[in-house]
Amino acid sequence: MRIVDVLPITAAGVTLISAGSDPRYIAASDPSALCYERLQSEMGEGPCIAAYELGEAVAVPDLHKDGRFPRFAPPALKAGLAAVFTFPLRDSDSQLGALDLYRKTVGPLDAEAMAAAQTLADVAASYLLNARAREDLRESSELARQSSLHDALTGLPNRTPLVERLDHAILRCRRSGKMVAVLYADLDRFKSINDSYGHHVGDLLLVAVADRLTGLLRPGDTVAGLAGDEFVVMCEDLDDAAQVEPLADRIGAALSAPFVLLGVEVRLSASVGIAFAGQGGELSEQVLQDADTAMYDAKRGGGARHGIIDLREESLSSVRAGLNRDLGGAWARDELWTEYQPIVDIHSGYIVGVEALLRWTHPNHGVVPAELAVALAEQAGLIADIGRWVLEQACLDRQRWQMHAGRRAIEISVNVSAQQVLEGDFASTVASVLADTHTDPRLVTLDVTETVFLNDAARALVVLDDLKSIGVMLALDDFGIGFSSLSYLKQFPVDTVKVDRGFVEDAEHDPQVGSS
Repeated sequence: MRIVDVLPITAAGVTLISAGSDPRYIAASDPSALCYERLQSEMGEGPCIAAYELGEAVAVPDLHKDGRFPRFAPPALKAGLAAVFTFPLRDSDSQLGALDLYRKTVGPLDAEAMAAAQTLADVAASYLLNARAREDLRESSELARQSSLHDALTGLPNRTPLVERLDHAILRCRRSGKMVAVLYADLDRFKSINDSYGHHVGDLLLVAVADRLTGLLRPGDTVAGLAGDEFVVMCEDLDDAAQVEPLADRIGAALSAPFVLLGVEVRLSASVGIAFAGQGGELSEQVLQDADTAMYDAKRGGGARHGIIDLREESLSSVRAGLNRDLGGAWARDELWTEYQPIVDIHSGYIVGVEALLRWTHPNHGVVPAELAVALAEQAGLIADIGRWVLEQACLDRQRWQMHAGRRAIEISVNVSAQQVLEGDFASTVASVLADTHTDPRLVTLDVTETVFLNDAARALVVLDDLKSIGVMLALDDFGIGFSSLSYLKQFPVDTVKVDRGFVEDAEHDPQVGSS
């Protein structure tokens, strides 16, 4: 309609055309233009199609006297069209379609109007190309998001949606008084199947196992595919733990039945670990870890069996409650310490930096898993204080090592949790520690995971920008176990990406990686 306002015409339309397919109507300024666009599309003839095919403007100042379009002209004249001027929508050396300018009176357009019309057609082509690019980006982003949430081979949900659903299930259990069970299944001697029959048969076997497990589920249950040959089944709203044992037996029976793949009969078994959660303070990662532990106990017992860890048992609950209580004074009692993983330059062989890792040695329970220590710290609201202590300790240790490193600067990398970044004034805390320890911020890298973006992307961007203004480096850690969105790398000021080992550990055996 804007084009109609600026040029001596009565109506305008745009048709998008693809080689080998029928013209597709896009837009028109009024019903008459819509009629003319559709006439050309339906008849496969008209100035619009001619401009598309020729790649140049087509002028018809008097449609009644022009004999080039015998099928289109009569119905168009009857509908009130007198003249038409068509301009190709150009895309480099090809055309997207055409811009059609219609008049109800005969007569040519002057040279200035023709030139302006082609310019407007080029502008319209740019809009269409941008719209197509945005749509392609939306589709690819959605596909990437879906891919990041599902196992590429089996199509099952992966760890990220599993943990999210388990979090919700545990919360519902606390309200309902029921329980949730996690069954962690690992295929026994799967590597020998790959070695004997090849990875192609192994892949087909994993897909077949996923199908059998899915067929065993109740409505509302979840089956997920984790690394390689590991599967997790989550059952909600259980009244009694005894309800799960029959399912574990059915899983064992279903997987022990022969699989026929490419004419090869394959037999296998599975070790299943079971963990329960109910009305206590369980964390989803704890439940998965304990189910994994129970699975390894079953495997050590010879496989083809299942083992159980019940997180509702009073002893385990009291242990966790005790750990939560003891963590408050752990650093005052010198139970917290930092372990350092060297970062080596593969070209020179020199250690150029270290990654600081939090460790807690409990006087009664020994070394507490780092994941559990961090989870307890977040749950107890201690993560900010402990995180500051770790950063300060790493900076002080770096100073001591630098005295022996000569002129070669030692860099440090420190992991920070999403809660630590998003709560309080984290950037000010970092600045304060660096100032107190006289540490060059350019030698400090803070490792964050994708979780910080998922929790509150807007807040995360503000905090990360504040950190960059201090001068520290930022690393995106464990890229590949979450949503793995490449948009993070564009939106957020990340200097380094640390790819999760799951992306690359089997790269030499993956034909898709090799071909790409």
